[in-house]
Amino acid sequence: MDKIFSRKDAKAQRKITHGKFFFAPLRLCGKIFLLLSLTAAVFAQTGRFDPDGSFWLKDGTTPPTEFSDFSAINLNAKRLRRLPSAGLQLNNGTTYRFKTLTVKRDYFTFTTMTLRGVSYSFAGKFLKGGVYASGILDDETPVLEGTLTKFRDGKKVAEANLKLVYFGGT
Repeated sequence: MDKIFSRKDAKAQRKITHGKFFFAPLRLCGKIFLLLSLTAAVFAQTGRFDPDGSFWLKDGTTPPTEFSDFSAINLNAKRLRRLPSAGLQLNNGTTYRFKTLTVKRDYFTFTTMTLRGVSYSFAGKFLKGGVYASGILDDETPVLEGTLTKFRDGKKVAEANLKLVYFGGT
């Protein structure tokens, strides 16, 4: 069956001028862009979890004497050059690489390799979700808390409850 199309009863379309109708599509695009941007920011905070970066003691926090050489816990799953190697880092630059590592929002643990008879373990949790490198965090608010334990020749020699802030690199 063939259909015959005709413009017999069609109405003439309005001609769009450069007056107020010209900018209406641009305003709509701007509103859609803003809505998508806000949605993406909310999703980044609640949906996906990616804590890659470094975790330091907050400025002005004095570590317990047994951990005065502690510098940072570094997560660098993507092996970015702007971030230090993954592991626990001391002030002198020594890095204790992870032997075991579990990174989940509510459960973060690791043990390190042993260097010169010393190793570390950590058990804690992240206090916030989201993609940390997206810039949603400041360097004043703790985002990781837990217990750091130091071992010498397999025996526990020190333990401290720590709160750490995030640093994503420069």
